[in-house]
Amino acid sequence: MDFPVVAILLLIGGVVIGYLFRSFKGFVKLSAKLTDASIFLLLFFLGVSVGMNESIISNFEKIGFTALNITLLALLGSLLVTAFISRFILKNQSKD
Repeated sequence: MDFPVVAILLLIGGVVIGYLFRSFKGFVKLSAKLTDASIFLLLFFLGVSVGMNESIISNFEKIGFTALNITLLALLGSLLVTAFISRFILKNQSKD
């Protein structure tokens, strides 16, 4: 099977299992801990992968500057959209 098919099947299987076991509090807590551990492992191995890539390491300064710019612009955009929504849309809803 192709990777996207396996990923979609795993996602659907997870949704079904989560739906069936949602009332078991112990399972929910275990699932949350396993999710956190999985995310930490993924971040660690992503870091290993980046550290092993010569082209990323040699261009780290340029990539880092670009990533910082993208992050700051995304943050600025989010703040502007939030300000617009809270000022014009949410303000009008409270009058209704």
